[in-house]
Amino acid sequence: MYPGRSTVISESMRLEDAVEFAENPEPRCPCVLLLDTSASMQGVAIDALNAGLNTFQQDLSRDELARKRVEVAIISFDNQVKILQDFVTADQFEPPLLVAQGQTYMGTAINQALDLVAARKAEYRNNGIVYYRPWVFMITDGEPQGEAERIAESAAQRIRHEEANKQVAFFAVGVEGANMERLSMIVERTPLKLKGLDFREMFIWLSASMQTISHSKVDEQVALPPPGWGAV
Repeated sequence: MYPGRSTVISESMRLEDAVEFAENPEPRCPCVLLLDTSASMQGVAIDALNAGLNTFQQDLSRDELARKRVEVAIISFDNQVKILQDFVTADQFEPPLLVAQGQTYMGTAINQALDLVAARKAEYRNNGIVYYRPWVFMITDGEPQGEAERIAESAAQRIRHEEANKQVAFFAVGVEGANMERLSMIVERTPLKLKGLDFREMFIWLSASMQTISHSKVDEQVALPPPGWGAV
């Protein structure tokens, strides 16, 4: 990399953020979708997840206020952890096409998601933008695999700390085959098990929840719709 190039890129991104926030100073409701794309998701599961993402985008974009306030980011995890979509408002969100392969670097992915949220909150503060409590919404059909155990343990500790300090709301959804007992040891909130491959209803619920929050006042407690797509 050429000397100073990263600084130029960083300054350019900050300028883009400043312009974006000036054009749309609405409060932000950030949501990271943390998606398991390991090999066990191959076939109908990954197809249903891709279809669900499209439903989420279409449903969310129908709400005029949510389009300006809800910000979506997507991180996939298998043997690699990739930011497939950095934070964009719902009106600019275009679902990627997910492909399943490899193992399940879940702990690494959780840390990446929390880092992404922290960086985005700093950008909000620097630009005078108020924001709702960020959500991280993880969907997996397995458990941590292929990475050191300490990574998953440190991720679990971060979730507990950030939940306790109301810095994030971290949700986990287990698809058929997920180790729900292991998941419950990682996340603070009780994980939900998806009924079949009903990703469509799950994403409609997530969209409705984001819309409800985006229409509320920042820090206001709101009642979310019951998750009929999942079970404890």
